[in-house]
Amino acid sequence: MRVEYINPFVEAAYSVLTEVLNTEVKRGELYLKSTSMSVLGVAAIVGLAGDVEGRVLFDMTGKTALNVTNAMLGSMGMETIETFNDMGKATITELANMITGQAVTKLHNLGFTFDLTPPALFTGENMEISDQRVEALIVPMETEYGKIEINVAVRER
Repeated sequence: MRVEYINPFVEAAYSVLTEVLNTEVKRGELYLKSTSMSVLGVAAIVGLAGDVEGRVLFDMTGKTALNVTNAMLGSMGMETIETFNDMGKATITELANMITGQAVTKLHNLGFTFDLTPPALFTGENMEISDQRVEALIVPMETEYGKIEINVAVRER
């Protein structure tokens, strides 16, 4: 996997998380996950198709998703939520949209052309993502609200 595909997502995630959460974000060590991997509990997935194809997954625990949602809602002067409900799901989906949108702009500026699917959100215990065609590079992002893993699995066509 070429670093040109990964860096825009890492930079966009760092930038968006720092801005919307108004907190310090620390990037952890990158690592590869096998073609079949467990998901932490709340995962927003965006598909890519074109010069580059694959997917980007924003993965976090349910507690982190609730904390992030409340931080984002609070920053907009909105009421916080007690459980990860439809408002929480919409908020995490929007967060994935913001990060992906910024990353895609960077990739387009580098000359790559591709389309995106709208983010889909999955929640639950013991979920597993499997893709036999490509390994995923994981970029952990640590915030005061919890860890968010940016899981990028892309390849050139």
